[in-house]
Amino acid sequence: MPVWRQHLGLLCIILAGEAVFSLPFHIPRFFRPSVLEAFGISNTALGDAFAVYGLTAMLSYVPGGWLADRYPARRLIVVALLATALGGLYLASFPGPSGLRWLYGWWGVTTILLFWAAMIRATREWGGAQRQGRAFGLLEGGRGALAALLASLAVAVLAAALGGAVPEHADRVAAVREVIFFYTALTAVIALLCALGLPGGHTVAGSGPHPASGLAYRSAGRLWLQAAVVVCAYCGYKALDYYTLYLVRGFGFDEVDAAGHMAAAAWLRPLAAVLAGLLADRFRPSLALCGLFALGAACALALGTVTPSAALRGLLLGEVLLSVAAVYALRGVYFALLEETAVPHARTGFAVGLVSVIGFTPDVFFAPIAGRLLDAEPGLPGLQHLFLLLAGIALAGLATSAWLARRTVRAGEETA
Repeated sequence: MPVWRQHLGLLCIILAGEAVFSLPFHIPRFFRPSVLEAFGISNTALGDAFAVYGLTAMLSYVPGGWLADRYPARRLIVVALLATALGGLYLASFPGPSGLRWLYGWWGVTTILLFWAAMIRATREWGGAQRQGRAFGLLEGGRGALAALLASLAVAVLAAALGGAVPEHADRVAAVREVIFFYTALTAVIALLCALGLPGGHTVAGSGPHPASGLAYRSAGRLWLQAAVVVCAYCGYKALDYYTLYLVRGFGFDEVDAAGHMAAAAWLRPLAAVLAGLLADRFRPSLALCGLFALGAACALALGTVTPSAALRGLLLGEVLLSVAAVYALRGVYFALLEETAVPHARTGFAVGLVSVIGFTPDVFFAPIAGRLLDAEPGLPGLQHLFLLLAGIALAGLATSAWLARRTVRAGEETA
C-alpha cells in the first residue's frame, strides 16, 4: 500500500474517532448553558440522558468487539458515523427529556457497539508490529487537536447566530440548532471520507483459549486496580461538561465567552497527553498517575472552597486550566498501565475490554449525581459541591495508583 494511502487511512481514523462523539458530547460540554435554555431542561434531565447512554455503552463493549472481529472496520465505522449523524437530525427537533433519553440510548449503540472496537482494531492494523505506540499516540493527540478545532469553529457558529445581542429564547434555539447542524453535517462528511479512505480488509477472529485463561492471578488482580484508576480518572473527564457552567455562574461570563474559554482549553489535550506519556516512560505510569491525581485533587479542592472574586479571578481561572490539563494527561496514561501490570500481549484485547466495561461506568452514574447536586443548590454552591466531590474522587485515584505502584514493585522483586 502506498505511504500516502496509509497516512490517509490514519487521518480517517482520527477524524472518525472524534467526530462520532461530537454530537453526544461536544454540544453539552462546550455549550451547556445554551443547551439547557434552548431545550428547556434541567441538569438532572440531561444527566439522566447521559445515564441511558452509559448503560447502552456498557452493554455494547463486548458484542462490539465480536462485531469488530467479524466485519471490516471500514464498514462498521461508516455505518456508525451515518447512524450518529441521523441522531443529530433528531436532536435538531429539540426533543423533550424522554426523547433525549431515547436518543442517547441510540448513540450508545452507534458509538460503542458499531464503532469503538472497530476504531481500536483499525488503529492496530495501521500500526502493524512495529508502530503500535506511534499509532495510538497519534490517535489520541489527533483526536484532541480535532476536538479543539471543532469546538472553536462551533463557538464561532454560535456567536454568529446570536449576533452579539442579549438573545431571546427563539434566537437561542435557532443558534443551538445551527451548532447541531454543524456537527451533524461534519459527521456525515467524515463518513464519506472514511468510505473512500479506509482500507477494506476483513479479519475473522480465530479460535483459541478463553481470554481469561492467559491472565495470571496476580496480573488479573492488578487489572482490577487499573480499572478503578480509570473510574476515578474518567469521573474527572465527565466533569469537564460542567466547566462552562462554572464560568457563567462563578465569574459572570456570557455563554459565548464561557464556551470560547473551554474550547481554547481543549487545545491542552494533545500537549498534556504527550507530556504525560513522556513522564510515564521515565517514572512508570503508576507514579505519573499519582502526581496527576494529586494535581487534580488540589485544583478541585481550590475550586470547591474558594469563592470567585475579582482579586482571585486569575488564580481560579489558572486552576481551571490546570484541572483540565490534569484530566487530559490522565487519559494519556491510564492504558499504559497494561505493560506495567504484566498483562500478556496475547490477552491485550480481553484486558482492555474488562478495563473499559468497569472503568467507563461513570457514563452511567456521574451525570445523574452531578445533575442532582447542581439542581439541589442552583448557582455557585451546587458547583462547589461538585468540585468537592471531584477532589474526593481524585484522592481515591491517588490512593489506588499508589497501591498499584506498590504491588507492581513487589511483583518485580518476586520475579527478579
